[in-house]
This record gives sequence, structure tokens and C-alpha cells, in this order.
Amino acid sequence: MDLTDRAEHRAFREEVRQFIAGHKDEAPEDTTQSYRMQPRRYSEAVRNWQRLLVEQGYACRTIPKEYGGFGASEDILKNRIIAEEFFNAGLPQTLLNQGISMLVPTLLEHGTEAQKQEWIAPTIRGDIFWCQGYSEPNSGSDLASLQTRADEDGENFIINGSKIWTSSAHIAKMIFCLVRTEPEASKYQGISYLIFPMDTPGIAIRPLQTMTGHPSFNEVFFTDVRVPKSCVVGGRGNGWKVANSTLKHERGMLSNATQSQDRLNKIARLLKEERVDGEPVSKSPVFRDRFIRLQARVQSMRLHEMRLMTRAGDGLGSGLGDMICKLIGCELNHQLDALAIDIMGEAGILYEGIPDAARDDFWQQLYMYDLGLIIGGGTAQIQKNIISERGLGMPREPRAEKE
Repeated sequence: MDLTDRAEHRAFREEVRQFIAGHKDEAPEDTTQSYRMQPRRYSEAVRNWQRLLVEQGYACRTIPKEYGGFGASEDILKNRIIAEEFFNAGLPQTLLNQGISMLVPTLLEHGTEAQKQEWIAPTIRGDIFWCQGYSEPNSGSDLASLQTRADEDGENFIINGSKIWTSSAHIAKMIFCLVRTEPEASKYQGISYLIFPMDTPGIAIRPLQTMTGHPSFNEVFFTDVRVPKSCVVGGRGNGWKVANSTLKHERGMLSNATQSQDRLNKIARLLKEERVDGEPVSKSPVFRDRFIRLQARVQSMRLHEMRLMTRAGDGLGSGLGDMICKLIGCELNHQLDALAIDIMGEAGILYEGIPDAARDDFWQQLYMYDLGLIIGGGTAQIQKNIISERGLGMPREPRAEKE
């Protein structure tokens, strides 16, 4: 990838800078990490900012205009310029959530025209909050063994079963959900991918308190939930194929090099501000060494993301690149959080509501939240198995014989 700005891109960079200068006062507070750690419905200010970014082509840039996007052609350098300039100005970029980052690209690939027209525009504007109904109490890592059933009843399905670890279900308006519509088929062939409202009669939600102190996950119960057959995405029985498209986009969402760079910059400031015996922590060779090692890994993540963007621009798939991003990105963020806590010393372990604490709980919340992401979206152990087997050609792990 040639990262040198050509005349067209120099003009575009100036355009982005002028937009930032003219609209920076309209930007809300952080709309990414804080909303993910403590899921809540978006404020009017957040939605207004998102709409403005979409209208100007700084968010959802390549989504077709007929579905509410900007309709621009793919341009890797312009995407990079947008990310750089917003990041350097300290302004929030496009919203990252399950609807925008995971469902919308899935609908563009597999949805009907009616589904695209109805759901994409309000989702990218932040008007609809979605949750994902995948994992079940007895079907976690082996997602295809899910047991939630959808039985036919005329033009409807009647859904019974439960989901668990359903992020943001307690505030979501809609759900994209995997159900078994053909119980007699093989476990990979009998699954369908449905979208339907969370206020449909028969749905019960039980928030699950996490170690962050906030209920970001939920258990969801379906009892005779009636959903029209028109809610199927990608065709009945094709849910496993559609679900894997969503998982691919989820891995990309969970590993964002720009967010890692933002944390690294905050840690650099911590190294200068925090003091031990009157000296800044940056004087410590141990902390300098840890910082430089993580700095190198953040840079490698950024370059890997650029490589994947180049492949996408050339019309090539990412292969296992997204899985590598997810595996390395989530572990890297957790290690960045740990470094920040260690730099702060005894103040780093303070959590929520401590009087006179200079930094109340930001890094502690990140540390515990990111630990969960190492498991969520596919555990690190499973990601390593897939990368080794499919990417490196290593033999599959031996499986116990069935009696």
C-alpha cells in the first residue's frame, strides 16, 4: 500500500480538517468505549453527531445511498485519512455497535431488498439498538449445537428456547437471532437467521451482573414467541452461512487498532504524569521496556489492518486475517490496561466512587471489560485452533470416539 497522499487525498484531508474545525463543538463525549462498557441507549446528541457524520461521508461511507449511507466507492486512503484526522482532533468517530458493525454488512450481503430498505438506514443513524442471539446455556463454543426451536405455524414461526451472554438485550429494540427451524437436518443445515423486535410477546430478559459492576450481558427466554417467516435473512436453513458472515464482522469490530493507539497515547501521558519518589514513572527502565514492547505491537496491528484493507480494496477476502485481529487485538488491549494500572500504583486498584481519586475507575473498568472480550466473540483458545488448523495446515485436535 502506498501511504503517500496524492493530490486528491491531500485535498480530501483538508476537507476533513475544515469539517472538524467547523463542527468540533457539536461532538458529544466519547461514544465508543464508554457505551460498550456500560450499554445504554444513545442520547440525542450522539445520534445527531452520527447522522452528521453519515451525511458528510465520514461514517458508513460506502453504504449505498438508497439504504441511507453516503454511497462512496471504497478508498482505503480516504478511510485512513478520516480515522487519522478525527483521532488527532480527539473527536468521536462512527458508532461501533452490533447493529452498525455486524448486522448492516450482513444484510447488505444476504438480506432481501425489503429488509435492507427497512432496517439499514435507522440502524446506521443510531435510532435502533440491536442485540445478538447466538450463545445458549448448552451451546457456547459449539454454536451449531444450539437448541432454540422455531416451529412452523402458518406464515409464522413459534420460537421456544433461551439465549445467554446476550450483550445489550436489556436496552435493545431488535435482535438478530439463530434458531433451529429443521430439527431433523444436520446441525449445520437446520439453522435459520431471524430478525425481530425485542418487545414481541413471550420474550423475557434477565440481566447478568458482571465484574465491571454493570449488567452488559443478559439471559433471554423465548416462550411461544410468534415471528413472521418474512423475518428470515438469507433463506430458511441457511443460517449457519449468514451467521458466519456476522461473526467475521464481529471479529473486526472487537479489534480496532485506532482504539489501541488511543490507549497507548493515554498511557504515554500517564508515564509522564505519575511519579515515584518525585521522579516520573517514565524514568523506570522496566516500565519503559513494557511500553516500547506494547508500542511495537500496536504498530504491527495497525499495519495488519492496513494489509486487510488493501486486500478488501482489491476484492480479496481477509482469509484468517480477521481472526488474527480479534485474537491479538483483545489480548493486546488487556495488556495495555494492565500496564496503565501498574503505572498508577496503589491508585490503580481503586474502583468506583473513591473520594479524591484522580482517576476514578476508567482503567479498572477497561481491564475487566477487555478480559471478557478475550472470551466473547470466540475464545482465544478456539481462535488459535482455527488459525492453526485452517491457516497453518496443522492436524485437527484428536476427538474422543463416540460409543
